[in-house]
Amino acid sequence: MNSNNDSIVVTGMAINTPLGDELEAVLQNLYKGQSAITQWKSIDSSSIYSKVGADLGEYDTEKKLEALRGHIPEDVWKRTLKLHVTLPWSTKITTLMAIDAFVDAKLFERGFDPEKTAVIVAGHNINVNYEHNNRTEFNRKPDHIDSLYGLQVLDTDQATSVCEALGIKGPAYTVGAACASGNLALRNAVDELHVHGMESVLVVGPVLDWSPLLLHGMAMLGAISFQNFIDTPDRASRPYDTRREGFVPAHGGGALVIERHERAISDKHAPYAEVLAVEATSSASHLPTPSSDTQAAAMRQAFSKADLSPDKIEYINAHATSTPQGDLSELNAIKDVFEKHAYKLSINAPKGLLGHTCWSAPVVETVCAILQMNRGRIHRSVNIDEMDPGVDLDITAEANKDISINYMMKNSFGFGGLNCVSLFRNMRNGESI
Repeated sequence: MNSNNDSIVVTGMAINTPLGDELEAVLQNLYKGQSAITQWKSIDSSSIYSKVGADLGEYDTEKKLEALRGHIPEDVWKRTLKLHVTLPWSTKITTLMAIDAFVDAKLFERGFDPEKTAVIVAGHNINVNYEHNNRTEFNRKPDHIDSLYGLQVLDTDQATSVCEALGIKGPAYTVGAACASGNLALRNAVDELHVHGMESVLVVGPVLDWSPLLLHGMAMLGAISFQNFIDTPDRASRPYDTRREGFVPAHGGGALVIERHERAISDKHAPYAEVLAVEATSSASHLPTPSSDTQAAAMRQAFSKADLSPDKIEYINAHATSTPQGDLSELNAIKDVFEKHAYKLSINAPKGLLGHTCWSAPVVETVCAILQMNRGRIHRSVNIDEMDPGVDLDITAEANKDISINYMMKNSFGFGGLNCVSLFRNMRNGESI
């Protein structure tokens, strides 16, 4: 493991899902077993198979921005207000989460060097509904598309908008790796601190702006749930259950601020967790077919990098997307790596409540996992009416569980066999947020 002199810690977090846009509210709703999943409201699903998802389309970005006034520097508020006049919906939420994470990290109070601060955005093809709507308008009247479409459709606009709002002048870029994007972005963030001399790095997992076209394409792949739970959407996402039929698409985003431990300590700010390692593999296949072998390889690489034995892990926040193949593949990889200790682990499946936020899922779920680790209580995995007979590990099926967690693992496995695993150490054991 790293010494304190070179260790990397999480000092700030933010989240926005249909369960809430504040850390404590989301955590409590997870403990209550409240589902984020409803029938689509903001997306016209009349001509597509997908009818259910976690929908943030009615989120009031103007109200949120107004609530921040007085709690952030006036110049940051004014720049963000100016940006929000033209930004696409998802990018507006990204800037708000970035500000929330800075507030949580107390960076406005502690101060930060704009040239030593980096921004990494996790994901690709983020504003697909914005693009879809403009393409539709282009087919009707080409000159009526958004005049800034050529700029704002680009994923990089998410990163540069955050930089403009916060006045950040360090490196800013995007990292795309399907549903492993958030973890890969965290991996790059660690490199920015260790290798490139950054002092603070903001990792943002934006809200994927699902379009009807993308939803229908996912349904035609057989990847998402669309057959049996239209009238009971809160039961559609059911990792480990025999009736699972695919993931449930979701709106949701999150943000992490990571810094060197010595900076956090010197500024008397208590970090949430230490980032021990973030490691990645690929399965040499472009198809959305999981590979237990390469998933296990990513886990082993992470333990080797952290110089940590697998039997130190108490909790795994699973990828567990509610797909027939994916859920069992992950559990098989866990058993391969952890051997007998696998049966002592506590595992839960956040997507049962949140749905699958895709590119941002590793960030969203890491925020939720760290909060649970710090609190010493994990939420149950929901909608397990009949356990898949292939599941023989403790996936927290019955109830929330009180458990002392010193070390945890977060898995993320994207389409095309893009695997990334992160390891964390608790630095706020039992403390409130």
